[in-house]
Amino acid sequence: MPKLILVPTPIGNLEDITLRALNVLKKVSLILAEDTRTSGLLLQHYEIKCPMQSYHKFNEHQALERICERIEQEGEVALITDAGTPAISDPGYLLVRACIEWGIEVECLPGATAFVPALVVSGLPSDRFVFEGFLPVKKGRQTKMQAIASSEYTTILYESPHRIVKTLEQLSEHMGAETKVAAVREISKLYEEVVRGSLAEVIQH
Repeated sequence: MPKLILVPTPIGNLEDITLRALNVLKKVSLILAEDTRTSGLLLQHYEIKCPMQSYHKFNEHQALERICERIEQEGEVALITDAGTPAISDPGYLLVRACIEWGIEVECLPGATAFVPALVVSGLPSDRFVFEGFLPVKKGRQTKMQAIASSEYTTILYESPHRIVKTLEQLSEHMGAETKVAAVREISKLYEEVVRGSLAEVIQH
């Protein structure tokens, strides 16, 4: 029966992959990968020999119909990203929607995603939170920051290393320098680091 299975992959430590994820990757007919080179290293590490096809943000719009046809032909197909859970700040949403429209079953395995451990170790309230992913680089960025500043929920953002200080400075302008935050990097890796404090303190770290 045709099925798309979203399989989370480790965000840093290869030992974080689940036994169920490994079993699925070993039995599917095809693996759709964000970057076949990166995913190839993971599959090689676990001696998984399965055909791979590239599926990333630059080709996902054009490839949807072709991939849905391939899933109907192949049966069970897995979707993985370079790290974490597909469709969470990574390609996947459009394919899931297309599969639903085609009547293809969709399943997502539980597993690694960066924002959950980041929230838990932050020390900030975790009972109500909003995940924003990556902020817009240009258009809509200031509007989004204003919305974050007025929110009563803990807000989780992703940011690249070379933009993190600038983003924190911009947030400080909207929220105030004394607003409590936590910056978390290298989650699950050897040099994992959590910096907690006010925006002013974290910027100076």
